[in-house]
Amino acid sequence: MSDETSKAMSLEERTAEKGADVSASGEAPEPAGVLSKRQRKKLLKHQKWEEERELRKEKRKERKQQRRLDRPSDETGEGGATNSRKRLRRDASTSSLRLVVDCSFDELMMLKDIRKLHRQIQRCYAENRRAPHQVQFYLTSLGGQLQQNMDDHDQGWRNWKDITVKTEHYMEVVGKEELVYLTSDSPNVLEKLDPAKAYVIGGLVDHNHHKGLSFERAQELGIEHAQLPLSSFVKMNSRKVLAVNHVFEIILKYLEKGSWREAFFSVLPPRKGAVVLGEGGQAAQDSDSDASDHQAPDSTTDTTVPPGVNHVEASHASKEEETQTLTYSTGASKKHEKNI
Repeated sequence: MSDETSKAMSLEERTAEKGADVSASGEAPEPAGVLSKRQRKKLLKHQKWEEERELRKEKRKERKQQRRLDRPSDETGEGGATNSRKRLRRDASTSSLRLVVDCSFDELMMLKDIRKLHRQIQRCYAENRRAPHQVQFYLTSLGGQLQQNMDDHDQGWRNWKDITVKTEHYMEVVGKEELVYLTSDSPNVLEKLDPAKAYVIGGLVDHNHHKGLSFERAQELGIEHAQLPLSSFVKMNSRKVLAVNHVFEIILKYLEKGSWREAFFSVLPPRKGAVVLGEGGQAAQDSDSDASDHQAPDSTTDTTVPPGVNHVEASHASKEEETQTLTYSTGASKKHEKNI
């Protein structure tokens, strides 16, 4: 009886183990070395993918070639604009003029200002690469927070082309007699650019916390200084202090157009409120405002002027009448209040 009991128990255990395997996988276990239906499907799909690899490659080439043929040849389309940009980059001429961004103000800026300066330098680099008349771009005194921020957020900057990056001060890179520091506080106005000079732009984003600092440093070092001829062509609502990339782009535009006026109005952002100055030094909008002051009066107003009385006397008379009417109406209202 013990033998029969042990056999029955072993049979039940094996059955239970099989049931557990089926319930766990959802499928009956396959013998060793035999692929399941799902595995066979995956294998066939992978084999088909490998067999069609070359076919897919050929199709990609055909689609790429067709897109190239369909791309518009003129410069008005999207593809044409891209080709034009590449063509300009190939045909760009490099000027002997040097633009130096002085990065020696690192300790005077907060981290948010450092990041703004980094973005401005990126814009300068991109604009110079696209410009038909490129300048020799220098970054000097690079280090500290600025270099750390560039390494953290733009590691590709180390592969930039057509730029000279130095940790040394610009006085150690360029001869003193060749330097001109661009600062809006300088009394000297830059009428034209000298290709033999190196123009220094202060890499400082300070929101006017350090006014005149770059001018003071230029004086201390005994180097030439000048300001862009902004006041000769533009009337601005804000201070004449421009961002690093704006100064950089204005000079690039001047090299391209040969006109300060065109350069300023091609670059200056609308928030600066720039207005064109006429030959007499007056803003164009002043004449517009004067014209608006002399617009025709409302049709309900009697504009008849008696003979022998000029318009100025008539206007004074009308103002006096308005004043008297206002006085009378005020007095009448006061009498009415007393009666009440």
